[in-house]
Amino acid sequence: MTFNFSMQAIDHIINSAAKSNYMSAGQINVPIVFRGPNGAAAGVGAQHSQCYAAWFAHVPGLKVLAPYSSEDARGLLKAAIRDPDPVVFLENELLYGESFPVSDEVLDSSFALPIGKAKIEREGKDVTITAFSKMVGYALQAAEILSKEGISAEVINLRSIRPLDRAAINASVRKTNRLVTLEEGFPQHGVGAEICMSVVEESFEYLDAPIERIAGADVPMPYAANLERLAVPQIEDIVRAARRACYRALPMTATA
Repeated sequence: MTFNFSMQAIDHIINSAAKSNYMSAGQINVPIVFRGPNGAAAGVGAQHSQCYAAWFAHVPGLKVLAPYSSEDARGLLKAAIRDPDPVVFLENELLYGESFPVSDEVLDSSFALPIGKAKIEREGKDVTITAFSKMVGYALQAAEILSKEGISAEVINLRSIRPLDRAAINASVRKTNRLVTLEEGFPQHGVGAEICMSVVEESFEYLDAPIERIAGADVPMPYAANLERLAVPQIEDIVRAARRACYRALPMTATA
């Protein structure tokens, strides 16, 4: 079952699990993990292709995690199970068939990752790209293309959507002076919008270019394969956005 079906249990997640600790003055913990596939898959239409990261991250009392790699999945799931609060664990079913290198440290039975800490997947100095879940892989591929053009992109794997690692994001932006946010969910009130606001509030004076925000199209997911591809961010979209941020291409308004 995908997270699209979590709408059938939304009252229990939002009004019971997320609020019980607060309403009981800390006397009741709800140590539960809501885990399942999230986001667009392939050819499953509008009702089975939504990203719920921003939905659940909006709610105080919930923690929201979105793994990308095997390391993320193992370390974050163990942390979620051990956490005393309700955790929404958003996986992407298109990543189930992908393989990732795993170190001996990750395979150790004591390995777990801290909730609320992002990971710098690739260091860079010209532009910061934030992403989570499947989009991290896209960001890394885009960074490789950009490197051949002389643009050094830093890729941040958010891992945790709530709490959000604002310190890591702002530290990176203060180094690169440019930001591209990436997500496959709808753009309005999205994760990228929250990241943009955090940078504007804390690091505005460090920005050398307008922030670029990449998200899914603001429409229900089409069923046709050619339209589905247009509704989800692609690697070339990230490359173009990074070029604009680095003034290597015309801004979107100039090309319209």
